[in-house]
Amino acid sequence: MNPDDPLLRILACPLDKGPLHLVKPDGPKAPEALYNPRLHRRYPVVDGIPQLLPSSGEQVSDEEHEVILKRMAR
Repeated sequence: MNPDDPLLRILACPLDKGPLHLVKPDGPKAPEALYNPRLHRRYPVVDGIPQLLPSSGEQVSDEEHEVILKRMAR
């Protein structure tokens, strides 16, 4: 996905219906993801398609949350 993709403006977290943020991979094997900083949940993007079922999301630790927030600020 592209950070300027208009789709990002309408995608919402399936749990709290709030906005999601695109998180680019931090390594060659890390997947692209959409992140909800309010719930500390990450949803994978597989082959350019966001996986937004509640069961697709994964909870991230507080430490990982801080790392993601720093990456989002760049």
